Amino acid sequence: MNNDCLAELSGATKCFGRITALDGLDLQVMPGELLAVLGPNGAGKTTAINLLLGLDRPDKGSARLFGHSPELIEARRKMGVMMQEVTLPPDLRVGEQIDLVASYYRNPYSVDAAMEMTRTTSLANRPYGKLSGGQKRQAQFAMAVCGRPKLLFLDEPTVGLDVQARELMWNTLRKLVSEGSSIVLTTHYLEEAEALANRVVVIVKGRVIASGTVNEMRALVVRKQIICMTRLTPEEIKSWPGVGGVSRDRDRLVITATNTETVTRRLLARDGDLGELEIRRAGLGEIFTELTQEAAS
Repeated sequence: MNNDCLAELSGATKCFGRITALDGLDLQVMPGELLAVLGPNGAGKTTAINLLLGLDRPDKGSARLFGHSPELIEARRKMGVMMQEVTLPPDLRVGEQIDLVASYYRNPYSVDAAMEMTRTTSLANRPYGKLSGGQKRQAQFAMAVCGRPKLLFLDEPTVGLDVQARELMWNTLRKLVSEGSSIVLTTHYLEEAEALANRVVVIVKGRVIASGTVNEMRALVVRKQIICMTRLTPEEIKSWPGVGGVSRDRDRLVITATNTETVTRRLLARDGDLGELEIRRAGLGEIFTELTQEAAS
């Protein structure tokens, strides 16, 4: 066990009948980081989080939270949780819900401070059951942070939020990390992980297949994109060595290539009118797709 970790899975294996959800998984959450945990459906992300939360036990290996069993109340008092599926009393008002959750902690934010931080003040007197789906997620976020957690677990937190509400939540997460909190984020929005994460872990079939900063993850993937306006056809370019695919985006072509320098030289040589040339390195979406496809093959 790493004594610096806030939370850790070590060789964690978990089976449900004949299904192996986790297969000797090692996962660490370090102080002051936002860790994005990515993986396809069924990869084991939720099972890993459940073990760290003390909601389940590993069949083999171990789970530790602040150096203790995740089932101990003293360890749990240092964390906040926002799960994807939540059932709360529909008649309680949002302010009452936050006040109830805050009462479980030793030094929580006041209800007003928690709502101000999460931009939910306008919901304070609204019954929870009368909120829209996005408003419920905002209220759940306020409940997750009201205890001043050292470690915050967020499972798909921005599902159902509009663009403005999502950006507000992102800003709050950045503020929490800057003030010393650590966050574990599971999300299907890869741009969210790319915008927020200090470190990314990709899980496939219950194992970690890649881990590092977004830039370190980019180094694992050699493909880049070439965007340009050209008179050449996609069918012609697809046959070139080093080209993985060609698609059309309005009046421009998007070329995925493993050797962008060679392909770019060939484009310039074949089309003297080539315009609006742009080369992009791989985004987290392309990285995720390539890594998971390789692991599944």
